[in-house]
Amino acid sequence: MNKPYLTYKQQIDKLKNDKGLVISDETYAREMLMDIGYFSLIGGYKNLFINPMTRKYINGATFEDITSLYEFDEALRQLTFGYLIKVEQKIRQLISDSFCSKYGEDQIYYLSATSYNPATKYRKDINGLIKKLEFHAKHNNEKDYLIHQRKTYGNVPLWVTTKVLTFGQLSIFYSVLQFQQQSVVSKAYPNVSEKSLARYLNCMTLFRNVCAHNERLFSFKLIKVEFPDTPIHKKMGLPTKGNQYTIGKKDYFGLVIAFRYMLSRKDFLQFKRNLKKLIDSYCRKSKHLTRSELLKQMGMPKNWETVTRYRLN
Repeated sequence: MNKPYLTYKQQIDKLKNDKGLVISDETYAREMLMDIGYFSLIGGYKNLFINPMTRKYINGATFEDITSLYEFDEALRQLTFGYLIKVEQKIRQLISDSFCSKYGEDQIYYLSATSYNPATKYRKDINGLIKKLEFHAKHNNEKDYLIHQRKTYGNVPLWVTTKVLTFGQLSIFYSVLQFQQQSVVSKAYPNVSEKSLARYLNCMTLFRNVCAHNERLFSFKLIKVEFPDTPIHKKMGLPTKGNQYTIGKKDYFGLVIAFRYMLSRKDFLQFKRNLKKLIDSYCRKSKHLTRSELLKQMGMPKNWETVTRYRLN
């Protein structure tokens, strides 16, 4: 059966009377449900406050417990997104520079499949990328800088066109570059191989999408892809099952390790400080969710702050 539509009053009554959630301020609850929505707020953040056997809230769990976790995650998304943008901007520049250093500024080259990896397995991605690049170079009338280049010079160089590509499109662009250009890009990250960089960009794209679409981040797990193993995994003594690490591969801590390799030391230290403050602030206020449980949900080991103690190689 489909779930029935419920008014805000009915939603609050259901939470209080059927599920046992403590709601002391119904006006506040209604405002939050109006601003965020039942599915995004309650559906997204209730699980850590519910008894899985009874499907009712644990004794004393409040509406504020759920909104506090939501607000923590919202702040986490904002923090994370800011540093993903830093990675995105650098990759955008590196791809453009490596490509143009070989082919020059004429758009004919980035619109030709012969400029990319000739392997058959990349053909579909190359054709899709060229289609997007061609639209921006020849038809996109929403960006002044594209129109100016097109009308003034009859040509839109790649360093202009890449400005409108998404993180996901940049990730694909890197993956289909010829090996020589991939090598030039990866050299900007001394401890990251060409293959690992492709995996980092793929995984980071998915985390960026979570942030951009306002989805739950703190417990987000990758499904079809995972971050590469690194010396950091081994030096931190992260747990394994067989020969596979059980954390730092598909979870938020995997992204933390990726930032360790992809951000400047200054930026990473700033990110780490802000992340610690965010976690500390939430844990001081939380009455039902412990620090260890929060870190577990994030895939973060108890010694996560030692991530800066070790060399990258």
